Amino acid sequence: MNPARTRKLNERIAQIVAEMLERRIKDPRLGFVTITEARVTGDLREATVFYTVYGTEEEQAGTAAALASATGLIRSEVGRQTGIKHTPSIAFELDKVPDTARSIEDLVARAREADAAVAASREGAVPAGDPDPYKTPGADAESGDSESGDSESGDAESDESELGEIPAGPDDDAGYSRS
Repeated sequence: MNPARTRKLNERIAQIVAEMLERRIKDPRLGFVTITEARVTGDLREATVFYTVYGTEEEQAGTAAALASATGLIRSEVGRQTGIKHTPSIAFELDKVPDTARSIEDLVARAREADAAVAASREGAVPAGDPDPYKTPGADAESGDSESGDSESGDAESDESELGEIPAGPDDDAGYSRS
């Protein structure tokens, strides 16, 4: 089946169901319902309509019962308005996206609180050990604080000769040729 056609049918079914719930279905159990999405299978035989209900658990259960009892009327209207050869069977499913989003927002809020606690405990702290733990080559030779012959690598000049590398001078092109 063409994905563009399926997508258009999804949107059309969601629109028809929303209009039916707003105008034609007069069940008192029907709460404040929002149709979030409709999904049709690839063979266009089954459609799942996702909805959210604003309210308590009892209102959600009443809305589910009202939608189940109105499924036949809604399916016949979907078939009449879409004009497709076989009207898909319709199933209503409570959309869990708002609940999932709410739980993710709670987790993010807890992570922000933990970050704030870590930042507060870090306030005024000083590093243990040297402020600059990374030694640079030649820093000991410049300052005159070299150790008395115990070093493993020797002085900076012998390190360069052992590796076979010659440092680039200010006039060198660092390996680039001029053309």
